Amino acid sequence: MIQVEGLTKIFHDKKRGKVLAVNNLNFNCQKGQIFGLLGPNGAGKTTTLRILATMMLPTKGEIMVNGLDVVKHAAKVRRQIGFLSSETGLYDRFTPRETVMFFGRINGMEDKVIKKRTVEIFHNLDMEDFQDVRVNKLSTGMKQKLSIARSIIHDPPVLILDEPTVGLDIITAKTVIEYVKNFRDQGKCIIYSTHIMREAERLCDVIAIIHQGNLIAQGTLEELKKNSSSDDLEEIFFELINQGENLE
Repeated sequence: MIQVEGLTKIFHDKKRGKVLAVNNLNFNCQKGQIFGLLGPNGAGKTTTLRILATMMLPTKGEIMVNGLDVVKHAAKVRRQIGFLSSETGLYDRFTPRETVMFFGRINGMEDKVIKKRTVEIFHNLDMEDFQDVRVNKLSTGMKQKLSIARSIIHDPPVLILDEPTVGLDIITAKTVIEYVKNFRDQGKCIIYSTHIMREAERLCDVIAIIHQGNLIAQGTLEELKKNSSSDDLEEIFFELINQGENLE
């Protein structure tokens, strides 16, 4: 459902000149699959996800989401995806209920369908106690729950999740992880970016590691273990990052 070929993004900075943020990435994510995208800060993960979500144009490459080109058919692609990112703001004056209603309408949903989905999602994410509290009064964890609810209200076939458990307590984080597993079981295609290696180990069917814009490893956890001296994903991650730096 997601096909990425030759994805490249170059920024132009007044001080640094040309900055290669993402360099010729190639990967696919299928229905019923969780594709983990791992990398240190500044590796190009968020840039990649923002391009997939049509929030940023690629410099080069072809990116298809559910058969649609993200550049040529951006509006249609947005209907196909649920995008969660720390950089996507919430409206302080809205309540969670109003926020979800707003995003449901943007995605062409009928109000009665939005209300039904809202009840279900708010119950599953334990949001009922603050559903009518303005966003500017919510805690970080509450806002993260709302961001998740907003991303999935239209029941999209493709989910792009950038650090979905950030700011959540351990119980709520577990709930979110189970939710993501259920989405996979429903046949959704999921791109999952995280810094928490245990999450990646438990969730991801395929793991890709990027460093300084380059894809340095890709495969199942077992495949990554076979090509490493360690069975621990965190150790494998650091081993690959160090190898990438030594090659420069």
